Amino acid sequence: MSSPAVQFSNVSKSYSIYAAPRDRLKELATFQTRRFHTEFWALRDVSFEVQRGETFCVVGENGSGKSTLLQICAGILAPSSGTAIAHGRVAALLELGSGFNPEFSGKDNVYLNGAILGLSNKEMDRRFPDIEAFAEIGDFIRQPVKTYSSGMAVRLAFAVAIHVDPEILLVDEALAVGDVYFRQRCMRKVHELRQRGVTILFVSHATGDVKALGDRAMWLEKGVVKALGRTDLVVAQYLAAMSEKDRVYQTHEFPLAEARSLQAPEEVVEEIPNVDHRFGDSKAQILGITVLDAEGARVSSLKPNSTIVVRISVRAKENLDRPIVGFMFRNHLGVDFAGTNTARERQDLPPMIAGDVCTVDFYLDLPALYASSFSFSPAIANGSLEHYSMCDWIDNAVVLQMERSSQPMYGQFHLDCRVKVNTKVGSGVVTP
Repeated sequence: MSSPAVQFSNVSKSYSIYAAPRDRLKELATFQTRRFHTEFWALRDVSFEVQRGETFCVVGENGSGKSTLLQICAGILAPSSGTAIAHGRVAALLELGSGFNPEFSGKDNVYLNGAILGLSNKEMDRRFPDIEAFAEIGDFIRQPVKTYSSGMAVRLAFAVAIHVDPEILLVDEALAVGDVYFRQRCMRKVHELRQRGVTILFVSHATGDVKALGDRAMWLEKGVVKALGRTDLVVAQYLAAMSEKDRVYQTHEFPLAEARSLQAPEEVVEEIPNVDHRFGDSKAQILGITVLDAEGARVSSLKPNSTIVVRISVRAKENLDRPIVGFMFRNHLGVDFAGTNTARERQDLPPMIAGDVCTVDFYLDLPALYASSFSFSPAIANGSLEHYSMCDWIDNAVVLQMERSSQPMYGQFHLDCRVKVNTKVGSGVVTP
């Protein structure tokens, strides 16, 4: 069995924090027999392994230690204790323009980065046209990097990182700075490297990207590993914690309004076919979910270009001043394909008091989707679209197969379109 590509064993990293610059001098003057600083631990006893060819994602809030972890993996920082080993050529896309000399031109920095990675000028001559073409910054590549915008620096940094044949690729939040067009190109390239067997450590706040890419994930909180394992489960735990944190904030900012009674509906669903993971503050619960056709019959599969009804029943266990009911529609990779809720559709629900039951029907016109399995994850929250607390969320409560379309599918789904031919070709006569 081959050795892991990355190994972290009880890695900790601390920084000395001085209240004033003179305190550093005082400490040096006493030959460090007296302390004038406090210790800040960015990482504490972090242990994990990344196998060769694996995509390993790291999630966590700002300040949780994610970037420090990648910098240690890249060899930029040394751990205060523990061991961190990366087996193979490492290419890193970390902080904006990291590794670039601002006084050098972009081209000079490309060759400098190649030399650092052990590539000769001749090898870089061969790779440079591809790097220049991917970066798409034009003549700026021959201008000093200090004249670049943040987006241009990211373009060049990513182009270099993916064209030096890395065995291990480290990607931090830098891609969030780029424009949508370039970010999509980068994500396609990351998928391509993943298929080629490149080991990838990926840090992002975009949980959709994490779930699409990650074989495994780790959640860091204040430098400590909170969860490590399957990507979907780790992301769910992380989102649940963030939801609870927002609930505490919202309780302080938005006190509960006086609730009114809500009459129980005639149609109540009390079946939950599947529960992969469930989280929330339990102030309300999902009673059931079902998917129906346009005539109200339960469906066993999804048909292209059809109308379905997603019916969700909920019960309030405590008073809710602004309940929101919705669902997330996911594909077979666990990627959030689409989603909606009552607030998003401007169908505000009345306040609910403890014991109230409410059923909501969502009418959806499905396009022709590629033949695969899709899931519905129902949820009930309290608050607004911007600030809410999650009461109950059930991952993948209903899973259904999309039937194969009678027409060829190009891509993930087919967009309704009209085609109008305005020019008659080949006759020599142009007709309006």
